[in-house]
Amino acid sequence: MNFRNRDEFWAFYVSQHSKPSTRRWHFVGTLSGIFFLICSLLFSWWFLLFVPFSGYGFAWYSHFFIEGNIPATFGHPIWSLLCDFKMFGLMLTGKMDKEIKRLGKRPILQVF
Repeated sequence: MNFRNRDEFWAFYVSQHSKPSTRRWHFVGTLSGIFFLICSLLFSWWFLLFVPFSGYGFAWYSHFFIEGNIPATFGHPIWSLLCDFKMFGLMLTGKMDKEIKRLGKRPILQVF
């Protein structure tokens, strides 16, 4: 699936995270990834090994077992990472629900 710009991908990304528990697991994964990144800077570079496992582990679990779709990371890794941080920021500030309403109901598309 091709996207012309970041806004198109963002609408798709949000549609792939339609369930609140999927978004919560993503939040936990991103937060734990940030935690391990900070630990690697403060204590030992070995903590870097846990960054992708914790971040992607929680997120992929939510896609396979809660949302029932394929993670957008498989088809668009860079845009997915950027949108994950955007979603994390919106959730942290309490604005994600407003963003979901702004986008309206979108069809849930598969990456492949």
